[in-house]
Amino acid sequence: MQAMMMNMPLRVIDILSHAAANHPGGEIVSVRCEGDIHRETYAQAFERTAQLAHALKGLGVDEGDRVATLAWNGYRHFELYYATAGMGAVCHTINPRLSAEQMLYIINHASDKVLCFDLTFVPLIEALSDHLPDGMKLVAMTDRAHMPESALDLLCYEDLLADHPQSYDWPILDEDSAVGLCYTSGTTGNPKGALYSQRSTVLHALFVTVSVPRSLHEGSRILPVVPMFHVNSWGLPYAAPLIGASLIMPGAKLDGASLHDLMQTEQVNAAWGVPTVWMGLRAEIDARGAKPSALDQMVVGGSAAARELIAYFEGHDVDVCHAWGMTELSPVGTHGQLPSTMNDLSDDEKLDMKALQGRRIFGVDLKISDEEGASLPHDGKAIGELHVRGNTVISGYFNNPEASDAAFDAEGWFATGDVASISADGFLSIQDRAKDLIKSGGEWISSIDLENMAMAHPKVANCAVIAIPHPKWDERPIIVVVPNDPQDPPSLGDLHGLMSEHVAKWQLPDAMELIEDLPLTATGKVSKLTLRQKFDGYVLPDAH
Repeated sequence: MQAMMMNMPLRVIDILSHAAANHPGGEIVSVRCEGDIHRETYAQAFERTAQLAHALKGLGVDEGDRVATLAWNGYRHFELYYATAGMGAVCHTINPRLSAEQMLYIINHASDKVLCFDLTFVPLIEALSDHLPDGMKLVAMTDRAHMPESALDLLCYEDLLADHPQSYDWPILDEDSAVGLCYTSGTTGNPKGALYSQRSTVLHALFVTVSVPRSLHEGSRILPVVPMFHVNSWGLPYAAPLIGASLIMPGAKLDGASLHDLMQTEQVNAAWGVPTVWMGLRAEIDARGAKPSALDQMVVGGSAAARELIAYFEGHDVDVCHAWGMTELSPVGTHGQLPSTMNDLSDDEKLDMKALQGRRIFGVDLKISDEEGASLPHDGKAIGELHVRGNTVISGYFNNPEASDAAFDAEGWFATGDVASISADGFLSIQDRAKDLIKSGGEWISSIDLENMAMAHPKVANCAVIAIPHPKWDERPIIVVVPNDPQDPPSLGDLHGLMSEHVAKWQLPDAMELIEDLPLTATGKVSKLTLRQKFDGYVLPDAH
């Protein structure tokens, strides 16, 4: 029997129109490149978004055209998200931490028509200018008073908006039409594009809002440290206005001191970001002797968070939600909010659970498979490659059939490249990236497990474990350590003492190397590829 219901297409612009009408207390507070703080309500943002849509139309942007951004988290970037979505164009966020070669590849692969950028990136745009697509419009995201001097023909963002009406006849779009384009950045070879739809983006906002209510509720003040150029700031620019939470945008200042100041001044109660950012905030909290007073909830993802880091913030009355996801998932796949059935667990038991990657959000299915593709049980013991499917998971890569063909199994599930187990009660435990597992004597060693143990040592500021070739055992682990005090680093024996309580002797690292800083990828993760290159040719102590 066919149901008799209206079928209105899901549109991203309806999120902002809803926020403008129903959440008058919601606002966007932005640290600007111009050096000041800017505030606007969602109602004001909706009016400016209409002006921007008219302006983009005047620049020749039509449905399906890509509008690129090189910008920090701020209100103008937010307006670009919604103006492009509302008029049927595609917002292509570019990570400024990519190499020039990768940046030019994705700009040309996407066939971007307009490039909008913050003042920080003027030198970068000038350096790339000879290789940009012919006829590309360049828009500096500032006002006339702060326009930079440049030999390039730059348009002024605020001038473009100035004379246009504050309303727009938003078209009824096919909900499967494209709205956002993000490229992966941690892979070998050229970056691959994930092209999100109106439908998937709205559903992702709904799914995340339901899954992380401690952060996402009316009146919440959320600091998205995860950049808007990194998988749409994990969906926060859509989820926050949907529920009436305010966005406190940090701009380019992501160091511990700047974040602490902003959190305190703006009474931020929730913050989302990668572990390396929270390690910087932790150092600042220790230096000042206090956390930002309103902060009571944190989402950490992007890479695995050490149990010790989670324990630190929990010890400062901050509820930590450990999440997992990928660009290809829009990006959130799991959340770490513990169910009420675990309220009676001890603090240590709760920390053990929070150190896992949590349970799947609604709309995302998970499975693990062996090397032959057979599904493995969700019993917390079986370990296999993690696969996902759902309404917010890509069905292929943008204009890349070869990569698309290789990314899915015979049943159409997306292969994540992560090796994991899933417990009977649905908790995901990422053991490692498949390429980062260490195979020693035919047995696997998890680099993540060893790193988490080492991070509990008071002399370790950060660390990474990588595989080194071995003539007898195939591969053996070494640990690369950033000490808290270079004059008083830990010894390998110190770390062995910690790890021996949890792993077999043969799994312990064979050597330790000290380093001033760990190399990071464009998204703030530790770059093990760079470390493997740095230690190429390294000879282990017992492998001469």
